[in-house]
Amino acid sequence: MSKMTYESPEAMGVPSSAIHSFISRLDKQGLPMHSVLLSRHGKIITEAYYAPYKADSLHRMFSITKSFTSIAIGLLIEEGKISLDSNIVDYFPDKLPKDVHPWIRELTIRDLLSMETCHSGTTYKSDLDSDWVESFFTTKPTHKPGTVFLYDTSASHTLCALVERLSGKPMLDYMRDKFLDEIGFSKEAYIIKDPFGVSMGGSGLMATPMDLMKFGLLIRNKGRLNGKELVPEWYINEATKHQTDNVLRGQIIEEAQGYGYQFWRTRHGGFACYGMGGQYIIFLPDQDLICVTTADTQDVKGGTQIIYDALYEEILPHLSDKALAENPKDKEDLDELISGLRIKPVSGMITSPKSLDNNKVKYILEENQSGFTSFSLEISEEEARGTLKFTDAKGTHPIHFGLGKMVVEKFPIYNQRAATSGAFLNDNTLYIKSHIIDECIGCVHFQIVFNESNVTIFMRKVEETYFNEFNGFLSGEDKNDD
Repeated sequence: MSKMTYESPEAMGVPSSAIHSFISRLDKQGLPMHSVLLSRHGKIITEAYYAPYKADSLHRMFSITKSFTSIAIGLLIEEGKISLDSNIVDYFPDKLPKDVHPWIRELTIRDLLSMETCHSGTTYKSDLDSDWVESFFTTKPTHKPGTVFLYDTSASHTLCALVERLSGKPMLDYMRDKFLDEIGFSKEAYIIKDPFGVSMGGSGLMATPMDLMKFGLLIRNKGRLNGKELVPEWYINEATKHQTDNVLRGQIIEEAQGYGYQFWRTRHGGFACYGMGGQYIIFLPDQDLICVTTADTQDVKGGTQIIYDALYEEILPHLSDKALAENPKDKEDLDELISGLRIKPVSGMITSPKSLDNNKVKYILEENQSGFTSFSLEISEEEARGTLKFTDAKGTHPIHFGLGKMVVEKFPIYNQRAATSGAFLNDNTLYIKSHIIDECIGCVHFQIVFNESNVTIFMRKVEETYFNEFNGFLSGEDKNDD
């Protein structure tokens, strides 16, 4: 499986026009997609990347990591090191408080896998500077375990810590030895670690979309490669079937179809690995179809459901059990669409208005929560790009952007790769959007309104953990040199 097999969509009973409609619909709905991969009958029929992303770009997969952790647990069970009904406290005596709550003692590995812990949410989020694994055992529980579904990433993180304790290796290395190397998983892939050295088994996987497809095809094949069982079939069957109800907790209809062992159930008899922001491996066994996406839907209400709906409505009705006649025009149209895919720059005027004197301004900022003391803007119309600069006690932090195009450079303070563009909405308003495309995935918006000698800046960040300095309002007075 390390070398993927490609076929035309029609050879696998999928019209190229349907795939074209699927990708086009995602674009029309305004989804910032990063990749789309499709396979049918075990063959790759579509592979599309949105610039600046490329085939070898590592992408943060967020909670898809949970499904990897689940498979690692299945491997430990197969080795006889643990069982589904083992109590998790038995493996972490050093993390336990003096008086362990009875509900904590009752927790089984099965409870953690099915998100039926005794916590109402992710325990370590209340204090990211304290031991993340320990928090799972010391946080006061809210209810008896093994009863209701409540999404708890600290459960997945603790399961990953268990894998690393019992294997003596980082979880991804353990899985590489077991099967990832054999299926051709990227050597460059890794899992981000928490501040205490434990792999973030609930959200930290950095991998390529094709890595996800290779993992997905192994799951489709019930853990087998060339007749060899790499992952136990019985565990895959248990992990991907309905284990608990989540109807009260689903944010969208697709998240209320049931839950397995770190896998989501879906409509149409399917299941999925799901990561925040549109990271997906969607399995539709009845149609023998796998869809992999990476994206950043955090800024689009109901964005993840849009992906499902487009798949169900644009592709599923057109599937055939037999090969279809090749259509050169449809293939050409699809190839042309895919070759032009990119994260779109913001739209508007790309030349500076007359009100922006000399394309260079500087403002002293009023006291603000972000701690910024000054702000400046410089634009080069010749290069169709510009630079924002925010200054605080630690120094000056430049944000580079393109006008009518993307500029890919590091976003300051957090040193994260970002694709940034800007445009003038009117004579006195500049809008800039920075897509964070690194270990962090999200975006930061800037609306900059110039009014004679004053500036008002509205900043909004859409990212889970960081970039808080770039959230809120700034006001300043013109301090341009005469």
